[in-house]
Order: sequence, then structure tokens, then C-alpha cells
Amino acid sequence: MKKVLAMPQSLTGARWHYCPGCGHGIIHRLVAESMDELGIRERTIGICPVGCAVLAYDYFNCDMLEAAHGRAPAVATGIKRILGDRVVFTYQGDGDLASIGMGEIVHAASRGEKITVFFVNNTVYGMTGGQMAPTTLLGQVTTTSPFGRDKDREGYPMKVAELLSTLEGAAYVTRVAINTPANAARAKKAIKRAFEVQMAGTGFSLVEILSTCPTNWGLGPVEAMKWLEEKMIPYYPLGDYKVKEAQ
Repeated sequence: MKKVLAMPQSLTGARWHYCPGCGHGIIHRLVAESMDELGIRERTIGICPVGCAVLAYDYFNCDMLEAAHGRAPAVATGIKRILGDRVVFTYQGDGDLASIGMGEIVHAASRGEKITVFFVNNTVYGMTGGQMAPTTLLGQVTTTSPFGRDKDREGYPMKVAELLSTLEGAAYVTRVAINTPANAARAKKAIKRAFEVQMAGTGFSLVEILSTCPTNWGLGPVEAMKWLEEKMIPYYPLGDYKVKEAQ
């Protein structure tokens, strides 16, 4: 019998701790498949965030480290500068990257650090109870915005891909989603390309991935995917925001 699907070698096979309908499991698989196809698992080092993916070191079958909240880009920078032949990535949520870690990510991109960042945007703090995040949409109800986010009170949602794409050191910045099979396939292509940009030494690369948080959104898994399509994508358009060719 022909095998058409198997678990990627770059995953350990450990049981996910993620909630039903959460997008992290899909994204983990896309990252792992890309590592397998590029043949880089044995020389890849990943940095876990503080957030729902804090236990990613249990799932990725490569060298993994844990960083303090928001500091994954700094840890990745140190590793890459010392071990330049390694492929180094961070895996971060919107609270970790766009709130406490905003300074870290902006300066890493500005410096053109040759690291790859996978930024999971589900518009909410997931692990700590569903508080408003920098990416929470206007009108969205969270535990700390019970009447909906208001632009005059909390400001506008942060558009990370657009922001980082303006920096000279950024080589590849794109936004994708995992709400449909077609979008998941495009997300994998972007993830793989981000790794390739690093391997070519072109500069900093970031893939923003729109994902779901059914538990904190108060929706079922299917409804959450629909909410992503109807609410998130209009505000966070998919596509490439910066593509710098190798010199």
C-alpha cells in the first residue's frame, strides 16, 4: 500500500495540549514539514515563547530553547551570531511578540538579523485567560475589554507585518492564514520560503499567521474558522509585504 501521509520527522509525536480547534497544531505541522523537506532538522534551533506555545519544545524534534516573555528574538540573535551555520527560528504569539516583545522584534528586524520568526496572531492572550492583545480587533470582546475594544480608549489593533515591512533589515515579511486547506498550503509555502531566505543570508524574515482561539473567542472550532475569515482577514489582509532579493 502506498503511503500518502505520515507524521513529519521534525515532530516528536507527543500529544498536543492545545484546545480543540486551536491553530497551533496545524502551524506546528507546517513548520515541521518544511524543515523535513529542506533537510534542515539536524541543524535547526527553535525558540519557544511565553504563551500557549510555551511547550513547543515537547513537539518539535529539533534543538529547542525557552525564552523569557517577549525575548525570543534576542535569544535567537545570540544563537545565530555565534552559530552562523544553524537555522534559527522563533515561534511567538501576539502577546509575546507584539506587546512585551515589540521592542525586541522591531530592533531584530531593523538590524537585519538572519533569523526566521513565525508570528501566530489570534487577536487575544490565550494562555492567561483571554485578555485583550495588541492585535485584538475593534469591537472585539475580551476579559479586559468587556464592552469591546474602543479606538479612543485602547487604540487601534497593531498591524505587525505592515510595520516591520518598512524596516530596511527586513528581507521577507508576509501574512498568511490556516482557515482553509488552500490557505494552509499557502502558509506552508511562506514558511518554507522564510527558512530559505535565512539560509541564503538575505536578512530577517517573518511569517505572520492568522490563527484561531475558539476557547477565548467563545466559539466552536468551525465557527472560529469562519470568524477568522469574516473578521480578521479584512483587517489583516493576506499577502507579501516585503520581498528583498538576495544580493
